[in-house]
Amino acid sequence: MTDYSSLLSLIPMLPLLSAVILLFSNPSRLWVSILAVGSITSVALISLFLNYVYWQQTDFILKASLGSWIDIAQLSIGFGLYLDALSLVMITIISGVGALIHLYSTGFMYQDNSFKRYFTYLNLFVSAMLFLVLADNLLLLYLGWEGVGLCSYLLIGFWYQDSSNNFAANKAFLMTRIGDTAMAIGLFLLFTHLGTLDIQEIQAKAHTVWSLSDNTIASLCCLLLLGGAVGKSAQFPLQNWLPDAMAGPTPVSALIHAATMVTAGIYLIARNSQLFQLAPDVLYIVALIGTFTLLLGASAAMVQSDLKRILAYSTISQLGYMFLALGVGASASAVFHLMTHAFFKALLFLSAGALIYSLHHEHNIFKMGGLFKKLPVVAVSFAIGCSALASLPFTSGFFSKELILEQVIASNHIALWWVAVLGAFITAFYSARLFFVVFLGQTQLSPNNNPTKAMSMTLTILCIFALFGGIQPTGLTTLMPPLSSVNLTFLQHWLPIILPFIAISVAWWMFKTNRFGKTQHSTFKDIHQFLKSGWAFDSIYNVIFIIPFKYLCQLNKHDAIDLFYRLIEKISSVLHNIFSKFQNGQLRSYNASLVIFCILAFTWFISGELIR
Repeated sequence: MTDYSSLLSLIPMLPLLSAVILLFSNPSRLWVSILAVGSITSVALISLFLNYVYWQQTDFILKASLGSWIDIAQLSIGFGLYLDALSLVMITIISGVGALIHLYSTGFMYQDNSFKRYFTYLNLFVSAMLFLVLADNLLLLYLGWEGVGLCSYLLIGFWYQDSSNNFAANKAFLMTRIGDTAMAIGLFLLFTHLGTLDIQEIQAKAHTVWSLSDNTIASLCCLLLLGGAVGKSAQFPLQNWLPDAMAGPTPVSALIHAATMVTAGIYLIARNSQLFQLAPDVLYIVALIGTFTLLLGASAAMVQSDLKRILAYSTISQLGYMFLALGVGASASAVFHLMTHAFFKALLFLSAGALIYSLHHEHNIFKMGGLFKKLPVVAVSFAIGCSALASLPFTSGFFSKELILEQVIASNHIALWWVAVLGAFITAFYSARLFFVVFLGQTQLSPNNNPTKAMSMTLTILCIFALFGGIQPTGLTTLMPPLSSVNLTFLQHWLPIILPFIAISVAWWMFKTNRFGKTQHSTFKDIHQFLKSGWAFDSIYNVIFIIPFKYLCQLNKHDAIDLFYRLIEKISSVLHNIFSKFQNGQLRSYNASLVIFCILAFTWFISGELIR
């Protein structure tokens, strides 16, 4: 069989090389576009070729090495790449959606003064994510993990002239560091007990070293890895950085939400699914976190007025569905929904970018309206994206979300299923609300620009994937077998299908009776504000962590630790002043001190002899 390891090596290296060239050169905008888009497109083509090669193979492995990294004592780490069905799906999503976002960005960002810097960061972002999903060891994975964290910080705060963008970037960076620290401790713990950081060796050794009856250390390792996943994938309790991350350019939001950063946590748990099987209690925590977060995100999206924040809370909710699937042991279903979500969420964000580009950079949906005929390409793109998000039948989102709900039933978590169904209802409601208000409402603004050809082409391609991309890769089910099939009751089968249509009907009635955007009755105003604030988690964390921290800083403004060193400095200074008096340069003083010393020494010697 032909060895494709050289092609595998090119996948993370091409965008990295492109980023380095852009960093140390000053090409024209045309060459920046060619180099940046060309590198990611080349990776996408290689990924498609590998899909073609392994299409008929459900169980395959391809390895490549980019060299040695660390080789000391018992620790040997290389830049090793590992391709199987899971990582093949991931690189296809990252490079395919990433290439479309790069193409879209050439039009969206063309007038920006920092055009080259933008594409340098974007190429580096994609390269880091590709290293993350292709790494054969957890240390290289962690390098990619921190790389996407750095690039997200740079891109969220891309327009750094506005201090609010810097605050948003800092918030994202600091909150994800909490999870990253937990993950780093988990890596140390795994190496201590298993003696390796090779991902496949960890999965095999874990089952020989630990068992279900003696899984305390395994559970602790899984909890620490979960901490990293929760931070990167914006799940409770570290979810509230993601809505503020909308401060960056809209294509960046699309890349973060659809193809890179927030999918990293899903991948981490799916990649270590065999390890997590040894910790069923931790898996149940994963399911509970996902269930809570999907409801939180959906309810918050329902009342937002900012276009991008609606989509941001929507992402939090959809990631919750993926965590729910991971928690009930349906990793293949979680990755399948990750794939379809990448299609329709990239479509929605890029459609939102086209709207913002055309409407004087307006974000408030209640200042839009009547745009269906004025921006037909954007309107159709939004309609398809909202349909897939609402899981309407035969869209890509329908197949993946229905599969998750079926797997939750198969795992016998009926209560979690009911919450997930409620989340699906709310999702369809806010999707319909968004579309009705923006495209069918009363005209508020007229477009001053039309989307560029690159933007329209990107939206058209993503429309096709959002509609017809609901085909689950067979290799996933071989690598991560689904739960046993279950016979659904009439209610369990039809309720998730019918509810989105009921939600859309309710949204239509509220739209036609002008109930959206109106000032709420005092009874509901507090509830509305609570939901709009994302269940007030920023305020809660402010009270619990930030205010006490600032108070302690105020108390310790002189730094208690420094006081100790200042005391040593003071004592040293006093002693210096005392002893310096003996060094005055006068010979008679030295002679006198010598005589006094001799008298004292002689007295001490005589007194000692007398005592004896």
